[in-house]
Amino acid sequence: MLERVKPLERILAESSTTTTTGLRRSLGPWSLTAMGIGAIIGTGIFVLTGVASATRAGPAITISFVVAGIVSALAALCYAEVASKIPISGSAYSYAYATFGEVLAWVIGWDLILEYGLGAATVSIGWSGYFVNLLQTLGLPLSQQWTHSPFDPTPGIVNLPAAAIILIITALLVKGTRESGLVNGIIVAVKLAVVLFFLAIGVGHINPANYHLPAGPTTGLGGYFPFGWSGVFGGAAFIFFAYIGFDAVSTTAEEAKNPKRDLPFGIMASLAICTVLYIAVVAVLDGMVPFNQLNVASPVAFAVIHAGLGWAGFIISLGAIAGLTTVLLVMMFGQSRIIYAMGRDRLIPPWFTAVHPTWRTPVFSTVFFGILIAIAAAFTNINFVGSLTNMGTLAAFVLVSLALPVLRRRHPELRGGFTVPFGPYLIPVLSAITALFLIYYLKVGSERFYGIPLPWFGFVVWLVLGLCIYLGYGRRNSTVGSDTVAPKLQH
Repeated sequence: MLERVKPLERILAESSTTTTTGLRRSLGPWSLTAMGIGAIIGTGIFVLTGVASATRAGPAITISFVVAGIVSALAALCYAEVASKIPISGSAYSYAYATFGEVLAWVIGWDLILEYGLGAATVSIGWSGYFVNLLQTLGLPLSQQWTHSPFDPTPGIVNLPAAAIILIITALLVKGTRESGLVNGIIVAVKLAVVLFFLAIGVGHINPANYHLPAGPTTGLGGYFPFGWSGVFGGAAFIFFAYIGFDAVSTTAEEAKNPKRDLPFGIMASLAICTVLYIAVVAVLDGMVPFNQLNVASPVAFAVIHAGLGWAGFIISLGAIAGLTTVLLVMMFGQSRIIYAMGRDRLIPPWFTAVHPTWRTPVFSTVFFGILIAIAAAFTNINFVGSLTNMGTLAAFVLVSLALPVLRRRHPELRGGFTVPFGPYLIPVLSAITALFLIYYLKVGSERFYGIPLPWFGFVVWLVLGLCIYLGYGRRNSTVGSDTVAPKLQH
């Protein structure tokens, strides 16, 4: 299990930009922070908060966000140190290769493909919902059969808007990092302005009684904790999707101007800003509307419309579309870089490393997986792909957290721009335990397959499929494997 550890010297050498085929370094600390915010603020706040309040946590969803934020912060500390010491594309995949070896590196890379790919599909389905609602507001309704998948509660034939936005983002990423980073920065500014706009107008429409509704069929036990602490933790596991994205910053290591300094800054700054905004938004949201009425696809816009501010709902819908667009941009950017790293190691066919001679972007991997994600977005259900995304992300967090003390032990000579406080074990172990804690509580509110929570079952199926691909291709063709086998043959 722990054989074929990739030499750290080779990993660091691969990030060299001295050749003309390397990726272009064009991202500074604030560009990385904007990229992190663009990835984090989106589906979680604009789509999933209402469902989490209505079905899991009630007004205590604010505490759910705190719990999920703590888990993310612990993992972010580990990501920041490892990313500053191993500043190379591939994120947790590359970190695992340098510490645990090839098998677990493959597992975590496969996890990240699940996280970014299905995460992007999930976001695009939410984007489609807001887009359709906006057109209906303008008097331009679209047919249900072309805006819903066959597996939606309101089934259709295909979700064309979801597939279309994926293909547009794919084309933008093919053109280049600098262009996509500029677009992302503009949209992030618009999105933050809309979130602050909601807070400014919403705080004046808070009814304190909404925080303590009486008990009932749809309000549970009533009060601030209508579904108890299991509901709070189930809500934290469900809305954990809202924090997915900060780790995407670490995939840009080969395109950061000063990765040892800028990567930790971008990761921690984006997470801190988004956590504060999340807690403020859900506090205002549950104060404006009784939580049992928030089980809707567009809870933020619904809240201001409920308060009689239809014009504000239109503005917020525009902001939601912008927000979800930036999430798509960063998730698909991150996935293309994971595939690029795995292809370079020949765990998957090497054509995935093909870089365009002018744009210097991984064209083949970007286009190939962009098409697959578009197909998934067109024909899948948001609840299923969203839950699987959480599973893949939390599993990656566990492995990255455990990789940090191993990295320190094996390579004490490494010096990065950031060091996790309180020694090599406390924070990483807490990070792994809390991530496993949320994986356990993903069962709350999930559908089951023969008694097994569907997110758990789907993840195991994905993992088995990945191991079959690794044993069938990757293990026989990997560059690290060839280096270890050749000396044995010569002997």
